Amino acid sequence: MRLVFSWLKEFVDVPASADDVAEKLGLSGFEVASIESIDGGDTVIDFEITANRPDALSVLGLAREVATAYDLPLMLPSADAQATVRLAAVPAVVAQGSHNVAQGSHGVAQGSHGVAQGFSPASDRITVTIDDEGLCPRYAAVVADVRVGPSPAWLAARLQAAGIRPISSIVDITNYVNLELGQPMHAFDLARLAGAEIRARRAKPGETITTLDGVTRALEPDMLVIADRDRAQAVAGVMGGASSEVSAATTAVVFESAYFTPASVRRTSKRLGLKTEASSRFERGADIGAQVIALQRAIALMEQIGAGRPFGSIVDAYPRPQSAKRLHLRRERLARVLGANVPDAEVARILRGLGLEVTESGDGWDAVAPTFRVDLLREADLIEEVGRHFGFDKLDATFPVMTQPAPPPDPRITRDQLARRVLTAAGFSEAVTFGFIEAKTVETFLGTQSPPSSQSKTDQNGLAGLAAFAFKNVVGIANPLSGKFDTLRPSLLPGLVDAVAHNRRHGRRDVQLFEIGTRFTPSGETRGVAVAWTGTGSADHWSGGAREVDVFDVTGVAEHLCNALGVAVRFQPVREPFLVEGQAAAILVADGLERGVRMGLVGQIAPAVADARGLPRQDAVYVAEADLDLIQRARVTASDATRPLPRHPFVVRDLSIVVADALPAEIIRGTILTAGRGLPAPLDAVSFFDRYQGKGVPAGAVSLSVRLTFQAPDRTLTDADIQQSVNQILAALIREHAAIQR
Repeated sequence: MRLVFSWLKEFVDVPASADDVAEKLGLSGFEVASIESIDGGDTVIDFEITANRPDALSVLGLAREVATAYDLPLMLPSADAQATVRLAAVPAVVAQGSHNVAQGSHGVAQGSHGVAQGFSPASDRITVTIDDEGLCPRYAAVVADVRVGPSPAWLAARLQAAGIRPISSIVDITNYVNLELGQPMHAFDLARLAGAEIRARRAKPGETITTLDGVTRALEPDMLVIADRDRAQAVAGVMGGASSEVSAATTAVVFESAYFTPASVRRTSKRLGLKTEASSRFERGADIGAQVIALQRAIALMEQIGAGRPFGSIVDAYPRPQSAKRLHLRRERLARVLGANVPDAEVARILRGLGLEVTESGDGWDAVAPTFRVDLLREADLIEEVGRHFGFDKLDATFPVMTQPAPPPDPRITRDQLARRVLTAAGFSEAVTFGFIEAKTVETFLGTQSPPSSQSKTDQNGLAGLAAFAFKNVVGIANPLSGKFDTLRPSLLPGLVDAVAHNRRHGRRDVQLFEIGTRFTPSGETRGVAVAWTGTGSADHWSGGAREVDVFDVTGVAEHLCNALGVAVRFQPVREPFLVEGQAAAILVADGLERGVRMGLVGQIAPAVADARGLPRQDAVYVAEADLDLIQRARVTASDATRPLPRHPFVVRDLSIVVADALPAEIIRGTILTAGRGLPAPLDAVSFFDRYQGKGVPAGAVSLSVRLTFQAPDRTLTDADIQQSVNQILAALIREHAAIQR
C-alpha cells in the first residue's frame, strides 16, 4: 500500500515527518518497504500489508493507526461543508426482501416480501436485484449524469503517486475512493445496460464475458457476476466488462459499491488468473458497512471536479444486516499475556482510537468491533491491538519463571541430526525441496509399467508404501497455488531428482544431494530420508583415473546410514517403474522384530524419467530412499556393556564356487550363515572378494570367491574343526544351489 503523506494529513494532522510516521507504524506491526520523495515536496511511504488487515489497504485505515499511535483526533469523512474529506448529502434507501429487489418505481423501493419507502421519483432509472445473498450480501448503486473528461492535475498526481494510472474523471474517482476508503467501486455506462437493471447472480452454464483488459473469459456456474437484463456486465469483485465500459461518449453512469464474499472472489480470481486492486481487497475481506459512504464520497468528488451530479437516491440492497461482533477483554488476561500492566485509561484510549466501542465492565472491558476490522474475532485479538500501540518495547524482556522442568527433546530430532551428520560426512549436501509436486510428475514416475496386481508377490511387497503404491495413492490439494504445486509429495525423490537436474543445468558435473523431509499419503505422514548421486564415484588421483558412481556406491551409503541409525539391513532385487531393471533393490530389515520388512529402495533412475525431469539422458543418476519412522521402530538397542577383546586367534579360509549367474549373492550369504550355526568352528564373518566370468566358467554361470572367518571365544581352533566347518558349508551350497567348488 503506497501511502501519499499529504493525503494522510487530510485525515490526521500529524506533526511528525514521513520518516517518523513510517518508523512509528513499523513498530506497530506494519512493515515499511520504502520511503520515496516525489515532486511537489510530497512523500510516499510503501507499506507491506499482511493479509489479515484489509482495512489498512486504504488511506483512512492507515490514518486511524497514525491517529492512535500519536493520540491525535481522526478527521472522518463527513457531509459537513467544512469537512476536510467531504461526503455528498445524498440519502440512501434500504430495500429489504427475500430476493431483495430494490426498485425505484415512482419513488417506492419494492421487494418480493417487503416494501421499502422513500425513493425519489428519479430512482426508476435503475433496478438492483440480488439473486444470491450468500455471495453478495450487500449491493448499493446510484445513477449520475456525467461529463467524462480528464481528471484535474491534483487528483491524477495522487493516483500516480499511489501507483494507479489515471484514465478519465469517472474511472479515476472510483480508483480514488478505493485507495482512500478501501472500498472498491465500479462505474457502468447506463446507456449500455439492457433494461437499466443491475442483477447480482451466478454465471449461467457456458456464459462468457469480455473484461476491460480485452480478454474473453469463460465463466463457471459458481462464479458471481453483475449482469443486466440480458448478459453479464462484470465479474463480481474482480473486473468490469468491456461492453458497459465508461467512454468519452458516456453521459450517465451507475456507480456500484458492493460487498462480495471473500472466498467467492478469491476462487473466481484464481480460476480466471486475474488479480486486480479490487480483488485483492475483496478476497481479504472488505467493510460491509462502507458501501453507501463510498458512493457519497464518489458523488462529492464528482461534484468537486465538475464531472457530473447524482440523479436520485442511493439504492442500498442489504437484505440481512450483519450484527456487530461483541468481544470481552479481561484485565487479568491482558496482563498475563503481555507480561505488563497496561493502565485502564490507556487500554480504552487505544481501542477507541482503533474504532471500537468500549465500555468498562467488572473484570475488564466490553468492546464492539467495527465492520472494517474483520480480523478482530476473539479476546487475543484485542490483546494484540493493545500490545501493538502500548509498545512491545515496554514489555519486560526477561523470560517467565519456569515452574516445571523442560520436556525431553523429541527423539526424532536426534535421529534426524544423526542422519544429517552421517550423510554430510559421506560427501553429500543437504537439499530442501517443496512439499508439493506436479500431478504429471506422478505419471512420470509411474511410467507405463503394469500395476502391482500384475507383478510378482515379491515385487508387490517391495513396492508397498514406498514407490509405485505410494505414487498411485497421492493426496491432491484442493486449492493449489499453481498447477506445479497441486499434489502433496508421496516421496522425496521427485524433488531431489529435480534438484540434481537444476545443478546439472548450471554446469555441475558431480552432484551428491540428500534430503530429510515428510512424505504424504492418504493414511498420513511419514518422515523419510533420500539421496541422489550422479557423476564420479571417486575423485581423480595421480594413481588412477576417476570412477563413475554405480549402484553399489549408493547401496553402500544406504547400508552405512542404516547401520549408523542402529538397523542392520539387507537388499533384495525389486522392480520399480522409475528405476532401471536389474539396478534396483528393496532395503529390508535384517534383524529384530521388524525383520524382513521393507523400509526403502535403491537404484538407478530410468533414462526416460531422467529425460522428463530435465536431466541429460546419458546421465546415470542413482537414488535411495528410506523410511526414518520405520528405521526408528526397527532399531535394535545395543548393549552399553563392554566386551573383552578376543584372546584366541581367528582363522580365515577362502572358498571359490561356481553358481548360476542369476543367483543373488545375498541368497548365498544367507545359506552360508544358516549352515554356519552350530559348526565345530564358530563362523564369525562372511565376505565376497571376487567375481569372475569368462574362460573356464560355463556360460550362464559365475565364479564367486567367499572369505570365511572363524573364531572361538574360549579356545584355539584346530585344523580339523576348521575343515569340518568348511565342508558343512560347502555341502549346504551344493545342496541348495548346485554349487561347484573350483
